[in-house]
Amino acid sequence: QVRLVESGGGSVEAGGSLRLSCTASGIRVSINDMGWYRQVPGKQRELVASISSGGSIRYADSVKGRFTISRDNAKNMVYLQMNSLKLEDTAVYFCNQGDYSGAYYFPRHWGQGIQVTVSS
Repeated sequence: QVRLVESGGGSVEAGGSLRLSCTASGIRVSINDMGWYRQVPGKQRELVASISSGGSIRYADSVKGRFTISRDNAKNMVYLQMNSLKLEDTAVYFCNQGDYSGAYYFPRHWGQGIQVTVSS
């Protein structure tokens, strides 16, 4: 029912930019909490950025000032603009629909993930 499909990944040199897109179906992004996670092999998946249905935005400290999460309700899509990319940003990035509960974001539905590779 709920399907999230990421696009826009690839390889980029350090200092460059990349924009990830998440196409949603089965849900309306305008009334859901949405987020972007990333994962390096052998490590825990971590929340990078999130946006609530009310428009509240949160970022991991490691990406503040460099990444921007946004949504286009008319297109039913969520985006992650990544600027000033660093080697440590290399990971598989996942789009997610979740729910905020207090200060915590609980992931529910996942996209398949898309590779982002930053090289020097």
